Amino acid sequence: MDYPVRPGTDTERMRVRILDVAEEHFRRIGHHKTSVADIASELGMSRANIYRFFSSKDAISESVCGRIVNDAADVALTIARTSASPLEKLNRILTAVHHHTKMQLTEAKRIHDLITAAVRENWAAIKAHDERMIAIFEAIIREGMEAGAFEVEDAAEAARAVNTAFIPFVHPSLIEHCVLHSEDTEVALREQIRFVLKALGKSGNAGCPCGGPAKSGAA
Repeated sequence: MDYPVRPGTDTERMRVRILDVAEEHFRRIGHHKTSVADIASELGMSRANIYRFFSSKDAISESVCGRIVNDAADVALTIARTSASPLEKLNRILTAVHHHTKMQLTEAKRIHDLITAAVRENWAAIKAHDERMIAIFEAIIREGMEAGAFEVEDAAEAARAVNTAFIPFVHPSLIEHCVLHSEDTEVALREQIRFVLKALGKSGNAGCPCGGPAKSGAA
């Protein structure tokens, strides 16, 4: 796999330029319709020159995917580094990442389609993203355990459980299904956050920042 890089050496800067152009094309016409020739033409290069920096079109697609999912993880990390309580951090992260996924569907459908393909085909970039999110959850849960806010024995196990519990709210295909059928994901999101906090050993109604209990019959 060819991973995304930051500017540094000439090779790294060229790889970043290629990814910038590829992402622009993906956003405009989609990753399936974008060819290596399209990217090369935009950069005034030959296809052979592109292959000096990336082994294949799939490698470019995966690197662009890595960039995009890292944006969501960066949002989560920024929240994790605030001075908010562990409960508030979890609430903000889970809400923000869910909203980020929904926004991508409505404002960048072709990028949403790229991420959907990546999840469906289990790309390494998605695996790396999941591992990063689990690590962020684990750090917050450990912080909550030390503060007496959470009562779990294994922070790593609890972090994996939290990540699994929120798959319906971050999986691109499931989000698209809900939007297409006009389902209210916000109510379900708040209910799930309360459930997770209670599972971590904190009542969803005692100091929970995600609102009060859902009304009877709420979907």
